[in-house]
Amino acid sequence: MASALDTLCGQSYGAKQYRMLGIHMQRAMFILMIVAIPLAIIWANTRSILILLGQDLEISTEAGSYAKLMVPCLFAYGLLQCLNRFLQTQNIVFPMMFSSAVTTLLHLPLCWFMVYKSGLGSGGAAIASSISYWLNVIILALYVKFSPSCKKTWNGFSKEALALNNIPIFLKLAIPSAVMVCMEMWSFELMVLLSGVLPNPKLETSVLSICLNTTAAVFMIPFGLSGAVSIRVSNELGAGHPQAARLAVCVVVVIAVIESILVGGVIILVRNLWGYAYSNEEEVVNYVATMMPILAVSHLLDGMQAVLSGTARGCGWQKIGAFVNLGSYYLIGIPAAVVFAFVLHIGGKGLWLGIICALIVQALCLMIITIRTDWEKEVKLFIFIYNVFHPFIKYLCDAFWGVNMTLFFPIHFVQANKATDRVHNAITTESLVS
Repeated sequence: MASALDTLCGQSYGAKQYRMLGIHMQRAMFILMIVAIPLAIIWANTRSILILLGQDLEISTEAGSYAKLMVPCLFAYGLLQCLNRFLQTQNIVFPMMFSSAVTTLLHLPLCWFMVYKSGLGSGGAAIASSISYWLNVIILALYVKFSPSCKKTWNGFSKEALALNNIPIFLKLAIPSAVMVCMEMWSFELMVLLSGVLPNPKLETSVLSICLNTTAAVFMIPFGLSGAVSIRVSNELGAGHPQAARLAVCVVVVIAVIESILVGGVIILVRNLWGYAYSNEEEVVNYVATMMPILAVSHLLDGMQAVLSGTARGCGWQKIGAFVNLGSYYLIGIPAAVVFAFVLHIGGKGLWLGIICALIVQALCLMIITIRTDWEKEVKLFIFIYNVFHPFIKYLCDAFWGVNMTLFFPIHFVQANKATDRVHNAITTESLVS
């Protein structure tokens, strides 16, 4: 749901509506803390849910204990995502890198102590994760509060952020954003659940979990590119520079392809050794080695869809992205995975081949949508809507609700000078509406 800030904060920053970034972030934090409550209840009952789904009793019990101790992480993660997007949309990335580096360095000895020295085992790992997440939140919150870089965008807590009539504006983007992300993430998690009902479930679950962790680790690179293109596109559209937004998409797509090829090559090269990072059992190591080339292919496709999904968030196409992900994973990917694994008896490999089928459809759909986008028309359309409804909305806000009109129109275009925009080499706002 925090992905809605990619659009709201990004376009507000591009339009120089700096104060609105803090308002959007506060509103997002408030809503995410409410949403985290039912999720925490689900996490607290993970053991019962897994047993109900037919999972192994021992695995369900261990996972349930771990999930209970991870509940504090849920609230910290929600706040952290809001802070990250608040800073990213202002092109402030070093504090996030510094904060992540500090918490990671502290997390390693803390996790070692909690797992081995305290005797808590996997529960200690969950507690260490909670401490690290909250430490990250505190560091970034202090930066936002005291840094001169956030002076224009953070003016303290405001009642406007909690106005009930403004919450639907956030939810209109947040809910499709959540659906867009969850449809993809849940499908990967579902592969692990399905592996639990395959023959030799402990082996299949172990290997699929290793593959999932590996994919998540290497996905951090295209995930960063996704955030970068989302922010750049939203900033440029907010400033009325459609051609600069299109150029940003092209550049990041090329970078993603190169990165995916390089990382995929490394994955294949280390396929016979990677399993030892997780297990000493030869059966597990050999199985992981056969899965690694499949992971390399999925990473290439995952990198492409990540960048294109970032473009969708930057443009405010979350609803379109949600439908694409729903169809790709739940109409194509998961049924294909079931056929490969249980009908053709390919096992865990079949489950991951189903994911690849979903990624192919997802990447193709998003690519077609992006290629067919008329960026100039996108800007013209919004400017037209803004100019038509601007007087009416302003009158309602001033006369009846007594709130700032920018709460209803978070995306504003700054009227460009009549001269050519030489920095972006783009069509100016005036030329678009003329």
